[in-house]
Amino acid sequence: MASRIIEFFGYSPSDPSPIARYSRAEKLCPFVEGRCIKTLNDGLPSGACTLEPAKGGAVICCPIRLYANNYKILHDVASIAFGPNIDLVIGNEASQNLPTSGRSKIAVFGKSWGGELRLPNRSGVGGYYVDWVLAKLDANNQLEEFVAVEVQSIDTTGNYRSEREAYLLEKEFIGNSSAGFNWENVSKRILPQLIYKGNVLQRERNCKKGLFFISPTPVYERINQRLGNGLLEYHLQTGSITFMWYNIGNTASAGVARDLELNGSFTTSVVQIANAFTSPTNLPPANVYEKAIQAVL
Repeated sequence: MASRIIEFFGYSPSDPSPIARYSRAEKLCPFVEGRCIKTLNDGLPSGACTLEPAKGGAVICCPIRLYANNYKILHDVASIAFGPNIDLVIGNEASQNLPTSGRSKIAVFGKSWGGELRLPNRSGVGGYYVDWVLAKLDANNQLEEFVAVEVQSIDTTGNYRSEREAYLLEKEFIGNSSAGFNWENVSKRILPQLIYKGNVLQRERNCKKGLFFISPTPVYERINQRLGNGLLEYHLQTGSITFMWYNIGNTASAGVARDLELNGSFTTSVVQIANAFTSPTNLPPANVYEKAIQAVL
């Protein structure tokens, strides 16, 4: 499906402000203050944060875009899992005499926050890693509980290279790119990973609030659709999976990136997801293969 880039190196592609022009020229990501790490096949920085299909709303296509507003998603997860107003600190610095000493704190383990946790491998087959671990520590820096956080956007298909090149030259791009979205990954990759990691975490005695899954709103909608739109709601517990979905705000002034907005959250169980994923009730109509063959003959 044809689409267009609506956020390019953090700003509208047509944003004439000095900061937006500088971001495009230097290939920067304003959300994590560094160079854009989303690349094209030849290694060039992509710059495409968010695409908008011809039909439908904006779709965040870079997971780093979800780290906007000073890692808002991590603060949102911490507030839901552990309560408000608890400081987040870099994981490998949590035991130091920081200003948060004397009360609870949340040690954050993940890229740019002290690194991911070292975990045993699976004899070379896959791994147990999650994107983030938020560990609540008491006033004596002893572990009370933790939650795991997975962050996913959506892979793109097709090509937006010509559109990208036009915007880098500060030219108007006429038409739409051929870029679309690999929604098939919802079934092939995203849901199997959620089920597997949810089961691993269910065996952790201190993972008392389960796994949190962060995604753009359209990705959550596709997941819910794939699972039959019938998941039962659960409270936070060991073995729960909490979906939290985000989108960008409607508008922003020149030189300002759009806000990242939490659109909703929903908690269910890994058992519910696994059952819905394999359910024989969530099938296409009968004889779809026969009809496809007849249509070609």
